Amino acid sequence: MAKASEIEEESNIEMGKPYFCTECKRNHTKGKIYKEHAEFARFEDEEENKEELELENDKKVIEDEELDEEIGSDYDDDAELEEAFHELEEMEEEPDYDDDAELVSIDGEPLEGVDAVKKLPGVGEATLKKLIKAGFGSLESIAYTPPSIIQDASGLGEKTTSKLIKSSMQKLNIGFKSAEVVWEHRKNIARITTGSQELDDLLGGGLETGSVTEFFGEFRTGKTQIAHQLCVNVQLKREQGGLEGTALYIDTEGTFRPERIIQMAEGLDLDHNEVLKNIIFGRAYNSDHQVLLIKEAASLIKEKNIKLIIVDSVIGHFRSEYVGRGTLANRQQLINVHLHDLLRLCDIYPDLAVMITNQVQSKPDVFYGNPLQAAGGNIVAHGSTVRLYLRKGKGEQRVAKVVDAPHLPEGEAVFSITEHGISN
Repeated sequence: MAKASEIEEESNIEMGKPYFCTECKRNHTKGKIYKEHAEFARFEDEEENKEELELENDKKVIEDEELDEEIGSDYDDDAELEEAFHELEEMEEEPDYDDDAELVSIDGEPLEGVDAVKKLPGVGEATLKKLIKAGFGSLESIAYTPPSIIQDASGLGEKTTSKLIKSSMQKLNIGFKSAEVVWEHRKNIARITTGSQELDDLLGGGLETGSVTEFFGEFRTGKTQIAHQLCVNVQLKREQGGLEGTALYIDTEGTFRPERIIQMAEGLDLDHNEVLKNIIFGRAYNSDHQVLLIKEAASLIKEKNIKLIIVDSVIGHFRSEYVGRGTLANRQQLINVHLHDLLRLCDIYPDLAVMITNQVQSKPDVFYGNPLQAAGGNIVAHGSTVRLYLRKGKGEQRVAKVVDAPHLPEGEAVFSITEHGISN
C-alpha cells in the first residue's frame, strides 16, 4: 500500500499541501493515505502478480516441452507417458553404469542372473522387482523372450521392454558367429543315458540337452517308462551318463508312479528316498494349467538345479478340450505357444533337456502301410527337435525309430522294459 508522500518523493510539494496524483488521477495531500490510491496500488500489485504467474506458467510449459523432447513425444496414450515419467524417476534414483563396462563381480568372476539385469541401463528397483517376479531374472531370459510376453508378464511398457531386450542382446553378444564356434559348442553338449545302449546310440549318445525330444506311439509302447527312467538317470554322475541334477515331471494323464521310480532306483543301487526328493512333480488338470506350469518352471530351474523337464503327454488335454474343426485353429496356436515356451527354456538354459511324450491318431484314408501318425499335426512336428516313434515288439521288447532329427540318420533300435527299468 502506497503513501502519497511516496508517490511524489522527488517533487517540491510541501508536507500537508495538496497535489494532483498522476497515477490515480485524483488530488492528494502529501503525507496522507488515500483509499482510492490504496485500491489503485492493490490493483497494480495484482496485475504484477498476474504477470509473474503467467511468466511462471509459460516457463513450466517450455520445461515440459523440453522434457517431452528428451524422453520422446511419440506416445499413443497416457499409459506410455506415465511409464516414461516413471522410468525417468528410476533413472535418477539408480547409479550411473557404463554400458560398455564388463560385468564382473568383486572376485573378478562374470556377474550372472539378477546382478547382470540390475546393471542394464534404465533398470531401477521397481523395474527389477517386476522382472524378477515375472521370471526374468537373467539376461538370457530377457534377450530370448518376445517383447509381448515380457510386457504381459511384468507390466512394463513397450519402449522400456524394447530397450531392455536390446541391451541384454548387446551384453550377451548375440549375433552372427562362425560355424566353427557352433561346432565347438555342439561337441560339449551333455547327454542323459536312457539305460539302453542301443537306444543311446540311436540318439547319438543319449537324450541331449538344449533341445526338445519327442517320443510318440500307441499305448504300452514305453513312453511313460522312458520318462520315469530319465528322471532317475538324470541324477547320476556325469561319468555314469547323468547330469547330477533334478527332474521336473508334469503329468497330464495321471500315469506318474513313485513305486516305479523306486524299482528303477534300486536297479541302479541308488537310495530311492533321495531319488524321489530330486523329482519335482506337477499334475496338470487342464491345458491352461499345463501351460501355466511350464511358465512357472522358469523360476525353479536355477533354484532347484533342474536338468530335465518331462511333459507326459503334451497333447492329451488339448485333444479333449478342443473338439471339432471350429476349435482347431485356436488349439494349434496354443500348442505352438506351449512348445515354444519349452524351446525357449532350452535356449536360456543350455544344460537343460526337455522330453515330451505324444499320442498317435489313425488316418482313415490310409489303406496300405501304417495308418498311425503323431497327434498335433505340423505344429508339434516343427516344435520338436528330435522325434522318435515307438512301437511294440516281442514280449518286453520295444522298437524305437528316428523319424526326424537335424543331426541323426533314420534308424531303429530295440530295447526292453524290465522290472528294473529300461535296458538292452
